[in-house]
Amino acid sequence: MDNKYNYFTSNNKVYMIIIAVLILMLILYEDKKIIGIIAVCLYIFLIIYNIKNTRSRKNKWKKFIEDFSSKLDMATRSTIVKLPFPLVIIKMTGDVLWYNQNFSLILKGKDILGQNIKNIAGDFNVKQAANGKENIFRYIKINDKHYDIYSNIVATSEDFKDRVMILYFYDVTNSYNIMTSINANKETVMLMEVDNFDDVIKTMEEDDRPLIIAEIERTINMYAQRLKSMVRKYESNKYVFCVQNKYIENEMKNKFEILDNVREINMGNKLSVTLSIGVGRGGENPQENEKYAVSAKELALGRGGDQAVVKTGDKLLFYGGKTKEVEKRTKVKARVIAQALVDIIKDSSNVFIMGHVNPDIDCLGSSVGLHSVIAQLGKKCFIVLDNVNESIRPILCEIKKEKEYQDVFLHSQNCKDKINGNSLLIIVDVYSEGYVQNMDLVKKFNRKAVIDHHRKPPDFIEDSILNYIEPYASSTSELITEMIPYMVENPKIKTIEAEALLAGICVDTKNFYFKTGVRTFEAASFLRRLGADTIDVKKFFSNDLSTYLKKAEIIKSAKICNNIAIAVCPEKMGNILLAAKAADELLNITGIQASFVFVKIRDEVYISGRSLGDINVQLILEALGGGGHMTMAGAKLKNVTVDEALEKLKIVIKKYFEESED
Repeated sequence: MDNKYNYFTSNNKVYMIIIAVLILMLILYEDKKIIGIIAVCLYIFLIIYNIKNTRSRKNKWKKFIEDFSSKLDMATRSTIVKLPFPLVIIKMTGDVLWYNQNFSLILKGKDILGQNIKNIAGDFNVKQAANGKENIFRYIKINDKHYDIYSNIVATSEDFKDRVMILYFYDVTNSYNIMTSINANKETVMLMEVDNFDDVIKTMEEDDRPLIIAEIERTINMYAQRLKSMVRKYESNKYVFCVQNKYIENEMKNKFEILDNVREINMGNKLSVTLSIGVGRGGENPQENEKYAVSAKELALGRGGDQAVVKTGDKLLFYGGKTKEVEKRTKVKARVIAQALVDIIKDSSNVFIMGHVNPDIDCLGSSVGLHSVIAQLGKKCFIVLDNVNESIRPILCEIKKEKEYQDVFLHSQNCKDKINGNSLLIIVDVYSEGYVQNMDLVKKFNRKAVIDHHRKPPDFIEDSILNYIEPYASSTSELITEMIPYMVENPKIKTIEAEALLAGICVDTKNFYFKTGVRTFEAASFLRRLGADTIDVKKFFSNDLSTYLKKAEIIKSAKICNNIAIAVCPEKMGNILLAAKAADELLNITGIQASFVFVKIRDEVYISGRSLGDINVQLILEALGGGGHMTMAGAKLKNVTVDEALEKLKIVIKKYFEESED
């Protein structure tokens, strides 16, 4: 209508101009002047009349618009008040300005004006709604009901500076309950394995063995009945369960108590019975859940057993794993792996060996020992080494004096031209994509093998044709040492190579204090027979006075709480290996059960964790994205300050002790 009004006004102007032109033409004729003067008078009268008429119309139109707008505002307000669903108007900060009667019914008469919406709908994200990143929030619980909240930002001033949010609440309790019921009754797959079954049986008298077998089966069958699940035993120590999701969620809340129940079985057995459990859930069908369960159980076994791993799609949750690893005494697996590795090496055009970032002596020693065997098999072998730190420099200098090692060590950038489709990459002392020396180079290999003694991490390297993950071993050097006699007959290992392997074992066992079993001493004995000199090995670990004083300064800064020592390296001492040595040294102080040392290098904070066994540092640092062993672990945090990293660690330690008490 406004456009129509403008249309009439513009047409009048055109007519007035035409009349003015005609009057001008009359005046120009001599015999028409009187008529022209009369016409001018009439024209002036018309102009005055037109102006008054236009103003009158404009005022009437303006009044009509104002009346209509007023009625529209009243209608809008009335509509908002009488909307059939709950509605709330809040500030951009979340403070409640107004709500309608239907929302008041949700609150059961409680007044919330001026309060923040988070006090009522705790899961509603005010910041995301205010930024416009999200305008639909699903299944927000208020009291005993669930709502979908739709947010809309409205300007309350012409310059759009003053804004409020209108929140619309839709009751979806029924659909939420239906969805929850469907999910709760979905079938999940659980695979269970008594991971030390043979070892437990061997420790018992032959007459008592049927008793413990029966007790294990009774405990597992009672567990299945409690879960109302289908259970089938498909091997002497392996079981498959079909369980409803609601019972698995309950087990997750209870931290899989079956792990503790089985461990408490005592029928004269010298070893505690332990389970490895893999749960697959969240798949589209049972076949997909079974695939998840297999992957989860393999991960549980790879992390040392005595734990449960729940895999929901790509998400992994870990339970248990707090007991000390028990050494596996059989060498059958070592022989089988060694023979399989020989076949793969012989089928390769050349071989590359790679370790982890900031390599230690175990990483270097296992690489050198493996190189020696591969060379005896007649294959060209290279060791990828991007950086040399102070911990490996002394022994590396001795190794490079041997002519066989003149062209063996390569930087990753110099490897690309030597790689072909039949090249083999052997990754040692690391199984995590985040800690391998150069993941981009790893992806260029079609054929990969992994040898490691760390617990299997969630981001493990996939697509390897051979995996030898033995978390019970003290070190990767121990694993390589065991494999050597099975890979070549009458192995010709140089003295420096044997000493590098022995040094690797010494580093990871802290001179045979930690994770030391029968196999560890057997490996050391084998290396000693090959010529490894313990005095020479000791020299590789010698520190100069400056390093010793720096380590003392770090130890001096340590603070002790709940038998845990926490220290921070000064900024001028940005050295990961120094932090690790300080963490080791802190355990020599009476009363300290675990130690954590922080060091900041550029924008990353590294944490070295050590324990005497009562506290599982691997579980603690794994919560921060790290990993390792029960007594020795590490983690790396990016884009955080040391103070922020300290706070994160304290929160994780507190949670660890709370779960231990449960």
